[in-house]
Amino acid sequence: MNMRKLVVVFLCCSNFIFAQDDKKDNERMEWFNDAKLGIFIHWGYYGVNGITESWSMYHKQIPYTDYMDQGDEFTASNYDPEAWAKLFKEVGADYSVLTTKHHDGVALWDTDFSKLNVVEKTPAGRDLVGPYVDALRENDLKVGLYFSLPDWSHPDYEVVFPRPDTRKNYPQKNQKTWPAWERFVYFYKNQIKELQDNYNPDLFWFDGDWEHSPEEWRAKGLKDSLLARNPDIIVNSRLNQYGDYSTPEQGVPVVRPEGPWEFCMTMNDNWGYYPSDTNYKPSSQIVRTFAEVIGSGGNLLLNIGPKPDGTIPQEQETRLRDLGRWIAKNDAAIHGTVAGLPYGHFYGPTTLSKDQKKLYLFMLQDPKNYISLKGIQNKVKSIRVLGSDEELDFVRNGGAAWNNIPGILRIDLPAKESIDEYVTVLEIELEDELELYRGHGNAVELN
Repeated sequence: MNMRKLVVVFLCCSNFIFAQDDKKDNERMEWFNDAKLGIFIHWGYYGVNGITESWSMYHKQIPYTDYMDQGDEFTASNYDPEAWAKLFKEVGADYSVLTTKHHDGVALWDTDFSKLNVVEKTPAGRDLVGPYVDALRENDLKVGLYFSLPDWSHPDYEVVFPRPDTRKNYPQKNQKTWPAWERFVYFYKNQIKELQDNYNPDLFWFDGDWEHSPEEWRAKGLKDSLLARNPDIIVNSRLNQYGDYSTPEQGVPVVRPEGPWEFCMTMNDNWGYYPSDTNYKPSSQIVRTFAEVIGSGGNLLLNIGPKPDGTIPQEQETRLRDLGRWIAKNDAAIHGTVAGLPYGHFYGPTTLSKDQKKLYLFMLQDPKNYISLKGIQNKVKSIRVLGSDEELDFVRNGGAAWNNIPGILRIDLPAKESIDEYVTVLEIELEDELELYRGHGNAVELN
């Protein structure tokens, strides 16, 4: 075989391999793209005093020893993971992510690589991750585990705040002669392996990658090892260039992100239990945010911060249930849909059924006079209000069909009793797959 033919064969094989990889990645991400809602759980020592998780040490707001003393009151005495999972399922979530270890280094499972865990250091005295994983699976929810790459308690990890000698909490056995960073990489990768071997999560949610480069983290090798143990594992973007989806937080993206993404948001201003923080977002804002996120093709990862005894604060449960009632009422516009219309067609979020024959309009404000929808080429079969089944009349106004300019679809207002207290959703059934007019407009030269 001559060199030219060899190159052609190589390129063809390479393209086939990449196509197979893309197909596998799409299959791996399928459940995540369909999920829409996840529940983030920040649970740890920081809830005892109601302070910022880990960062209160970083900013020298509390001495390291005082921070760790909070473990004496981390009881998990009312921890009921089955009740958590049932609540998440009831509100329409498809997955949940639990902080197995935050930057403070405190592990919620019985790790062999650190004595700084809730089994050995707290009255809880038991593995808290296993029951959570079992409860999620029993309720048909995907399992997500948060893991902080940095460990601000590990003696081989440099920190910017005063820290006492912590070597007694990190047995190192045969690694004592290794360079410090090699010892740390060995430690953190073994903790991740421990989590994967023990619980086999569907998703790893990493954090703190910004403190070191991908090469220092050995990020590629970690991703490869995760996939080798579970070819279906999903990893968030915070594995420094080796994640599967992006994770903007706290500020809803104004421009639709490219690729799979997830918006992480607290209900008040803090991630963990923080009883003095009463600045809770109203349920209406949470529902509207959810509509905006799924309309742009993302998932909402909505955070809760359980108390040290494991109970969910009432303010947070109330908001979860409010969101859940709205999701149940409007589920046709949520699950089984994809990102909706580009900007300019409707003043609000939209979603589209996977067969592209149903369009859903999310009305963030109560409409006045009429509802306007622009640039829809298709014939419309019907328009109804979700949750009430009220059929709405409509008329196409303006445009020039002979010049392929569709004009405006003017939709009558719903009855007062059909208006939802948070966000009203309209279902528009089309005769065929959605076809949009995306032109700049033309002079109509022939009437």
